[in-house]
Amino acid sequence: MVFEKVKNVIVEQLGIDEADVKMEAKLTDDLGVDSLEIFEIVMSLEEAFEIEIPNEDIENIKDIKGIVRYIEGKLK
Repeated sequence: MVFEKVKNVIVEQLGIDEADVKMEAKLTDDLGVDSLEIFEIVMSLEEAFEIEIPNEDIENIKDIKGIVRYIEGKLK
């Protein structure tokens, strides 16, 4: 499941509690992610899912649900 893999990457990158990573969680507002952390998360997601995420796509992703939907679209 894409969400579980995304959650694992975010928990590992941010060192936060797994319970904090919910589909509706906003990256900056709820999880306190800064621009460097977003970059590190994206690199880890690219590696985990073997995909490429262009910078312009990153700017449009604001929450966990957005990440999951984006990756699901790339994997089709």
